[in-house]
Amino acid sequence: MSGPLAVEEAQARLLALRSPLAPEAIAFSETLGRYLSQNITAERDQPAAPLSAMDGYAIRFDDLPGPWRISGEVAAGTAPSAPLGAGEAARIFTGAMLPEGADTVVIQENAAAHGATLTLTGDAPARGQHIRARASDFAAGDRLLVAGTRLTPGAIAAAIMGGAAQLAVGARPRVAIMTTGDELVQPGRTLAPGQIPDSNGPMLAALLAREPADAGLPLHMRDDRTMIARVLKDLARRHDVIVTVGGASVGDHDHIRAALEDAGGRVDFWKIAMKPGKPLIAGRIGDALLLGLPGNPSSAFVTAILFLLPLVRHLAGARDPLPEIRQAPLAAALGPGGARRDYLRARRDGERLVLFDGQDSGRTFPLADAGALVIREIGTAAKAAGELADYIDIA
Repeated sequence: MSGPLAVEEAQARLLALRSPLAPEAIAFSETLGRYLSQNITAERDQPAAPLSAMDGYAIRFDDLPGPWRISGEVAAGTAPSAPLGAGEAARIFTGAMLPEGADTVVIQENAAAHGATLTLTGDAPARGQHIRARASDFAAGDRLLVAGTRLTPGAIAAAIMGGAAQLAVGARPRVAIMTTGDELVQPGRTLAPGQIPDSNGPMLAALLAREPADAGLPLHMRDDRTMIARVLKDLARRHDVIVTVGGASVGDHDHIRAALEDAGGRVDFWKIAMKPGKPLIAGRIGDALLLGLPGNPSSAFVTAILFLLPLVRHLAGARDPLPEIRQAPLAAALGPGGARRDYLRARRDGERLVLFDGQDSGRTFPLADAGALVIREIGTAAKAAGELADYIDIA
């Protein structure tokens, strides 16, 4: 097998292993965080007619400064009963349709009604003031949302206001999480010498909980190649993605590559030119994709951000599944890059990026306060404090 892949090449190859899942139409209440499968085009004007933006009185601007005869009343959700004639005003409320002939609203604080007579008591409005023009929000035929957009509460509201009866979204990928290692013990259990709590499984489950994914409880396997292969084969029948943690390197107890092949799968690529996270495996078993993450906590976290989450988003129909690269100034100097791209755990201090002193991949504690991954390119020159650095927001 050839040398380590560049991160971008590995990401592209991973996403190319399988097309997005088929879309499904679901209730609006279930669409938050899902990805649209088709463009949303407005089926109606919004507003569909000129509306009052304030409580007050609808008038004809040319009749200023009044007085006027109050000829009726219009509330939101009702149609005006008659056009507005010369010298007439209509009591109107926020969101109500303007009567034909009206082109301005006098807010109620600037007018006084005495019986059927209305007089101006404050500042006169400008022509067209306090009116929401027809289609001022959007017009029928306007593109409201683009396929692949992640649905926010505001996006859902816009789709409904545009006339959508329901939304088609990408299906949620079924994800199995498997941690491996004889040294791992379920959280809360008593530890024997040489054992550590299995933090990676719950960590990945927590990351996936923020995504449109159907992830079950993490499964733990001992370092048994035969058993791992048997379980992989079974999981592949019921899942779209199997993410394993640990066993991805070349040690005597690292069985993921061999177990994948024993289960009838194949490796597409292995090893990435990055730090932490070099020994990452990508392959497939039938229609299921396997992503083998390294076992050190920081390595598992970083590779999940760069590969697992983009894969889940891609399968769920995201237009832009990869993490966004941003820039911010460094709080302190950063040394030159080495032979692999570094993803350095950091926190945000205002606008500055503060790198943690300990960047060892086995350290878990810095992840508790990490809000960013600072990117240091291969062979890049050192940076001084205050210089801009690329980073990924992970808060």
